[in-house]
Amino acid sequence: MILTWLYAPGDRPEVVAKALACGADAVIVDLEDAVPVSRKEYARAATAELLADRPPLPVHVRVNALDSPWGGADLTALAGLHGLAGLRLPKISAPEQVAAAAHRTGGVALHALLESAVAVERAYDIARAHPALHGLSLGEADLCADLAVCAETGLDWCRSRVVVAARAAGLAPPAQSVFPDIRDLEALAVSCARGRALGFLGRAAIHPRQLPVIERAYLPAPEEVAAAAQVLSAARATPGALALPDGRFVDPAVVAAAHRTLALSRRAAARRP
Repeated sequence: MILTWLYAPGDRPEVVAKALACGADAVIVDLEDAVPVSRKEYARAATAELLADRPPLPVHVRVNALDSPWGGADLTALAGLHGLAGLRLPKISAPEQVAAAAHRTGGVALHALLESAVAVERAYDIARAHPALHGLSLGEADLCADLAVCAETGLDWCRSRVVVAARAAGLAPPAQSVFPDIRDLEALAVSCARGRALGFLGRAAIHPRQLPVIERAYLPAPEEVAAAAQVLSAARATPGALALPDGRFVDPAVVAAAHRTLALSRRAAARRP
């Protein structure tokens, strides 16, 4: 289960190598915003060389926008590589873009980034665009600019919209977008707690120091683990809907949530030294 994603610029192979060794669950090699125009070709070639073999953890690549001068070449160069775990498609605003990318990449796992008002409005249709689409998330920097949003809470409706669209389409809960201030870890923790309350699972980071904060925010607290264990124990003893002594009602949806809580708890235990 992936909780932490770390971005690294594709034109700096040494930074990508460090990212692969700093404790993230997965790395996103960026060919788009982090790479200047003069280095787009080099970034693509360096990333293709990296992914010729399987890296030590999952590597996704954020390609350039499909309607840019580089997006099509990115898809062609990367789609068949042994070490590629998935492609992130920026600035998706219509389901046809996802379908076209899937046609060109032959079954590679795709992830759509929604970065405009029209994309958020079409979130469910995009989520159902093609079986190769494995996830949605927001590109919040561009979305804030499009909406003229000046406070983080102004994105709450958009965030909820994406969470609901992903669930309705049978996709995994989305990960939160990056938090741009790498120094303010307290604000990052607050933002992650809000994202978790909205239904997100995990978050992308732009610096390794953000990773422990994100992980702590998304792992269940001891009391949550205890409550989940109680739910599963009661469900095993009495199949079907029932009420616990503390008044909580248990049905299949509650049981599924308890399983996820315990899976996250086991994940934390497995990662402890």
